[in-house]
This record gives sequence, C-alpha cells and structure tokens, in this order.
Amino acid sequence: MSNDDQYGGTGQTRTRLPDSPADPYGPTRRTPRTSRSLITVVGVVVLLIAAIAFANQGPDAPTSPSKDNAPTTSSTAATGTSPVTGKNGAIPKGFAHDEQGAQSAAANYAVALGSDGMFRKNTRHALVDGIYTSDAANRLKGPQDEAYSAAFLAQLGLDANGNPPQGNTFVTRAVPIGTRVESYTPTGAKIAVWYTGLIGMSGTKSTDPVRTLWKTWTFELTWVGEDWKIVTDTQQDGPAPVPGDNAAATSDDISKAVKEFGGFTYAR
Repeated sequence: MSNDDQYGGTGQTRTRLPDSPADPYGPTRRTPRTSRSLITVVGVVVLLIAAIAFANQGPDAPTSPSKDNAPTTSSTAATGTSPVTGKNGAIPKGFAHDEQGAQSAAANYAVALGSDGMFRKNTRHALVDGIYTSDAANRLKGPQDEAYSAAFLAQLGLDANGNPPQGNTFVTRAVPIGTRVESYTPTGAKIAVWYTGLIGMSGTKSTDPVRTLWKTWTFELTWVGEDWKIVTDTQQDGPAPVPGDNAAATSDDISKAVKEFGGFTYAR
C-alpha cells in the first residue's frame, strides 16, 4: 500500500491530487520502497487483528441486520445528543450503551488511531490500551512496535521517536464523514466509519506534500465494563469523490492550519 494507506487496510479506489506546476512541498512523491514498507506495517496489524477476531468469536456475536432495510435520511442525520460523559486522557470515554453510542465510539476511535500519536511509542501504547480490549491491545503492541521501526519512520521523514525535522510539521488526521451500523446487539457491534484523511509532511524542504485520502474503517466492538472497546478493525479505500478545483495551499498555510484548528469529539 501507499502512505495514503497509513491507517491500514486495502482496497481498489484511489484518490490523487492533480500535479501542481509549483508544488509547495517538493518535486517528488513517495517512493515504491516506502509503499512496500507501509504494506508490511498494515499487513502485520491486519493479520494480527484478524486472528484476534477469530479467537473472540462466540455465541454473543452480533447478528447482521437485513440488507433490505436501506438507511433512511433520518438515520444519517446528526442527533445532537452528547456522545460521552468524560475522557481518558485524550480519548473520549463513557459512550452510551446503545446503537448510537457504538457509532460515536467508532467515529472517535478512528480519529484517535489516525492521529500522529500512533507514530510515537508511548502515546501509541496509551491509545491502543485505551480503546482496544485488553487481549487485543496486548497482542497488537509488540508487532506494532516492530512495524513502526526507526527505518520506517525515517522513510516518512521522522526521527526514531516519531518527531519531524525542525521547521516541518508532520500531518496525519482522520475526519469522519459518517457511520453505518453493520450489526448490533447489546454485547457487540460492527460499525463502519467513512472518513477523509490528511497525510504528509508540511515544510519548505519536504518531498512528501500533505494530501487527502478517502477510506472506510470498520470496527468490531464489544461492550466491556462501562464502555465500547475494539476487538478488531479493517480498512478499505473509498468511496472517494471527484477531486475539487481548489488550489493547493502553501506549506506555511498547512502548518498553521494544523496547529490552529483543533479536532472534535464526534457524536452520532
């Protein structure tokens, strides 16, 4: 996969920004070597979480709703209901024990896992421990640490601790567009999150400009204690709209926007 697949998963749809005659971030795109390295990263994680999902199958597995029931307009509209009652560090917690709460949890977990914290060991462990089941987290952290090696981080322009060079801003964000309930029971849910993302390095000497991607992230959730936790997750590309005609911003504008515009807590 390409660096656009940094969040994991594979698919068929691709979105590319048109080449600019004056690319503010640099003249070249990612190299095939980086793409192969990223495929290795996601391959390790996807295979592992697939094994976790298999191991956790049981009589309480969610049942799929009828495909004949197409979503109505109201099912995709925002409800205005507060999604959480608190936070565990930077991670929202206390999602409602219902279908709406599961959707809110999935959307917010996509944001957390799509952040730059995943590229630093300490914050990555905190994120994984906070939103996966304990069994899934324990199985994921080792392979993830190997995947996010110093060599891999260097190919993204980051140092061994996941930090960008001085004067540069590493950008990686997941921005949910909507959620879809694949299945739901009080003990488990399968929620798909359609999102757009940003990935790249913003800086005057960067050869990896910040660009957009479109993906669908599907989470298998289970109710543990007083909150929803991830058992396993998969991704695929798209659906992606036709790129617009907006002119690419300068590296300074992108760096400034990333620092000034904070993220949201997403509610269903």
